[in-house]
Amino acid sequence: FDAGARGEIKDAAIVTEGPQILWVGADKDLPAEYLDRPFTDLAGCVMVPGLINTHAHMFQSLTRAIAQDKTLYGWLMSLYPIWAQLQPEDLYIATKLSMVELILSGCTTSSDHCYVFPNGSRLDDTIRASQDVGIRFHAVRGSMSAGISKGGIAPDSCVEEEGAIMEDCERVIRQFHDNSRFSMLRIALGPSSQKVVTDTLMQSCADLARRHPGVRLHTHLAENEEDITFMQRTKGCRFAEYIRSVGWDQGDCWFAHCCMLNEDEQKLFAERGIGIAHCPSSNTRLASGIAPVRAMLDRGVNVGVGVDGAASN
Repeated sequence: FDAGARGEIKDAAIVTEGPQILWVGADKDLPAEYLDRPFTDLAGCVMVPGLINTHAHMFQSLTRAIAQDKTLYGWLMSLYPIWAQLQPEDLYIATKLSMVELILSGCTTSSDHCYVFPNGSRLDDTIRASQDVGIRFHAVRGSMSAGISKGGIAPDSCVEEEGAIMEDCERVIRQFHDNSRFSMLRIALGPSSQKVVTDTLMQSCADLARRHPGVRLHTHLAENEEDITFMQRTKGCRFAEYIRSVGWDQGDCWFAHCCMLNEDEQKLFAERGIGIAHCPSSNTRLASGIAPVRAMLDRGVNVGVGVDGAASN
């Protein structure tokens, strides 16, 4: 529907069928074929399109208000040991809580980047929550494979072996991914960040996702000054060169934060149709920086809004 052409409609009617909107217009113009349908009287209400949340870590709902005086690295170091204790039911409850909070604030579609799976937890636990709540869900099968013993920053107790990660990514795609037009559930693949995964895992996820239509790719990028230093020290380059090297420079990718992209990197994102999840509350809370959103929009970059995790906003 062309909302711009219609403008504000008073005394309106909306006809729905499952996840599809069939008709919108003035109540007096309601087609006869819909007159005998059951209806809900929403007199006194305003109907607006649902908000879309492009980045979240719903498991963090159970760990709010911890490490309040820390920036990103110190905050992560404080929380990793706690997240390692999560049980499957904890993951389900945290995800369900986040989804209810989102719906109550007007959000009807959300991604969730879940990258810790301790004690038998699986992406299935978050998907069960979405089906119970009824939100349109893009479940991101996140991952961490490079613990401290392999040069990463996460405790080894929080990471998985790459073979097991890829097997489970394949499983959740085949079991849950629905690429139909009005799908309520799609899968994306999301190695957590350059500090906790290998280039091999990034490339493997890209290869797997592109074998399945509609499976997208998501990770963190250019969140703060520490990320610039880490990238130059470990990869010898900045962000654009890195994402090119691992095959994440296409329009099926979207990245969280991107506070530190330079002009050339912003141009690449615009040219390739790469998306950005702008998370201003989290960037403020962790003193990460201020994303150059106005400049990116002016260059044609696809920028959405994300709430990030409840522990950092």
